[in-house]
Amino acid sequence: MTGSERDRPPLLLVDTHTFIWMVEKAPQLGAQAAEMLNRAGRENRIVVSSITPWEIGLLVSKGRLRLGADVMQWIREALAKPGVRLAQLEPEIAVASTRLPFEMHGDPADRILVATARHLGATLVTADGALLAIAKAGHFGALDAAA
Repeated sequence: MTGSERDRPPLLLVDTHTFIWMVEKAPQLGAQAAEMLNRAGRENRIVVSSITPWEIGLLVSKGRLRLGADVMQWIREALAKPGVRLAQLEPEIAVASTRLPFEMHGDPADRILVATARHLGATLVTADGALLAIAKAGHFGALDAAA
């Protein structure tokens, strides 16, 4: 591994709430997580799962999230931010989300996020305590978004 590869930030997959916090510059995003995201963004190493726009749309439709713009406009602008790219829901990820080799709750969005992180070798940036606990057991890498 060369020095430049060692200095390269990890590939970061942002959970839906983390993506919203990052785009909105919300105070819930911790200083350590914000610094890691800024560094990863400069290297084009922030990934958003294709389940995230669905989850944001669902939150808005249920009145659990309010955005300053139409949801489609907000998502398009957020995905156009420098350093951010969308990870497609490949068949391998979809199937892997149904066959995770550890116990996990049934939330399909969380299962797809975890399967995506494992498939890409990415670190999941989340404040979800259940996901952080699974990661701590060594099943995938995670960073606490609130830290």
